[in-house]
Amino acid sequence: MTAGPDVRLLPGGRLETRLPDLKPLYSDGEAIAEANRCLYCQDAPCIAACPTGIDIPSFIRKIGTENVKGSARVILSANLLGYSCARVCPVEVLCAGACVYNAWNRTPIAIGRLQRFATETVMSRGEAATVLPKAAPNGKKIACVGSGPASLACAGYLALEGCSVTLYEKRAVAGGLNVTGVAPYKMHAEAGAAEVEFVKSLGVTIRTGVDVGKDVSPEKLLAEHDAVFLGCGLGEDSALDVPGAAGAGVTGAVAWIERMKLEPGFALDGVRHALVIGGGNTAIDAARELARLGVPEVAMLYRRTEADMSGYAHELEYARKEGVRLVERAVPASFVREGSALRAVKLADGREFPCELAVLAIGQGSQGALARLFPGVETDARGRVQAEEKTGRTANPKLWVGGDATGGELVVTAVQDGKRAARSIAKALGLAERADAPMRAGSV
Repeated sequence: MTAGPDVRLLPGGRLETRLPDLKPLYSDGEAIAEANRCLYCQDAPCIAACPTGIDIPSFIRKIGTENVKGSARVILSANLLGYSCARVCPVEVLCAGACVYNAWNRTPIAIGRLQRFATETVMSRGEAATVLPKAAPNGKKIACVGSGPASLACAGYLALEGCSVTLYEKRAVAGGLNVTGVAPYKMHAEAGAAEVEFVKSLGVTIRTGVDVGKDVSPEKLLAEHDAVFLGCGLGEDSALDVPGAAGAGVTGAVAWIERMKLEPGFALDGVRHALVIGGGNTAIDAARELARLGVPEVAMLYRRTEADMSGYAHELEYARKEGVRLVERAVPASFVREGSALRAVKLADGREFPCELAVLAIGQGSQGALARLFPGVETDARGRVQAEEKTGRTANPKLWVGGDATGGELVVTAVQDGKRAARSIAKALGLAERADAPMRAGSV
């Protein structure tokens, strides 16, 4: 990427750099050959399966005719974070899973890899900021809380509409889970940070190290901006309330993945047995990462059966091929220690599994407390912010919300939340809809 992150914030020597890309960037010839396999279906089921509604046959056809910039324009008009989504989306259950080739027992079109080819090519050429048309400044000021996919999408689309947009991020590194939490074999932190730079190139200002509610009040944001978008994500990892859980060797999955991706010198010294507790996609990611980093014995402990797991079946199959073992009906009762060191996990049925590292992937807390600092905002029993489903607008007429704060699960659905909110904000502020606007009605 020509527009990369600040190397001081993403230093070398990080553990994630040991994990190579499992689906490398296509060469020009590979991309054209794969694009020419597409049937360009008139009623393309892949479009219906894409949460952001990308015109997939159209962008693939443009790759086949070597119009890569035009291909990227189709993608980014519908999904401003089309680059990261190309790498992290579960295409097997979305666009590629809907490809008509599946019904014929043939390999579906590699939609994700083609999407990555188009977006990464224009980013590497330094052309990404020129792909989409930008309106003249309109004097409207927008604040976005958090800098994950939902906020980045909302901010970028509104900047293209001529708004002055500022993102407020409490971390030192912007990008949310695209930088701190994506499995490295799908995308390293540098790639997520490069996409942040692309959004900045559209005219978005990002202020890191600003904790809304402490460094700046919600009331001040609302008073100084025409609209505010809340994309604050989720809170800390949930913990287990069992003996021995508090101490060295037991960590939350999101916290562990962030250290693995961002902390220089972080290592797995002395870890020969690792357990991941949970059955979702985060648990599978952590288990695969541990196995691929060379831990000899990696097992997932899940309290129910495989059929009950929320994690994707294809991801679990990949994990098994990489040496991960699934233990069903496994409910931890205690963490066994020798002094302060973790030695094993004992289950409620008496089984005991040795481990030097236990990674808890049993959910995260909400950011409901932060959301409720904004006047008029309501949350449900799980801490999810309540808002209009089609627009993301809350009971506070100046506040919109999207992403994990409303219960979202995927990067692509967070992007769609941000896009819908941007369109609603633009309408609420009386901005005239342009025929060439990336987020015009037909693309939302």
